[in-house]
Amino acid sequence: MKQKRAQEIKKMLCTCEECSNSTSNFDKLLRMGKDLEENKNLDVIERFTSAIASKERLIIINALKRQDRCVCELEAILNKSQSTISHHLRKLVAAGLIQGYKKQKFTYYHLFKEELKQNLTIFNQNLTLE
Repeated sequence: MKQKRAQEIKKMLCTCEECSNSTSNFDKLLRMGKDLEENKNLDVIERFTSAIASKERLIIINALKRQDRCVCELEAILNKSQSTISHHLRKLVAAGLIQGYKKQKFTYYHLFKEELKQNLTIFNQNLTLE
């Protein structure tokens, strides 16, 4: 961070809170930010929430909770085109939540339930209010 910006923030810190040592408070906040930036669980949460940040993908996950499904079944469930379904499936595969496999001439998708549970646990542990 540039010196000028650091000085501006230190000045603001003393106006929003009573403080006797803005440098100490500023340094503490910088350390907190660095610790949060290095928190690998937040990377997991970001990847997970990005993958599920679509109603269609949430529907796919719920459909796969019951059983593996082929793309044509997912097309019927969502009433969407194969290309739209494929787009959503790629995001879920990239997040490690599902995996496709060939069965004869069709591709079926399987939900990794334990991976989903693990992601939800990490999400809850890191974002639950105390």
